[in-house]
Amino acid sequence: MIMSIKVLYFASLKDRVGRAEEILESSELATVRAVWHQANPAEQMPANILAAVNMEYVDLDSPVEDGDEVAFFPPVTGG
Repeated sequence: MIMSIKVLYFASLKDRVGRAEEILESSELATVRAVWHQANPAEQMPANILAAVNMEYVDLDSPVEDGDEVAFFPPVTGG
């Protein structure tokens, strides 16, 4: 089954990957981590990256399903 996942990039990640969003279609997507690697095969995943599925923060090994929205955020620094 081909899944369709909306992928969003925020802040410096948007600049790093060169786009704010995309639709990723694949039969091999199983986790948030897999979404990053499939969408950005030449770009190493930044350390301490934050991710959300359908607007809820999740672990990178969390599963994704057809129709999900996956968002990636750079690490947040406090002050």
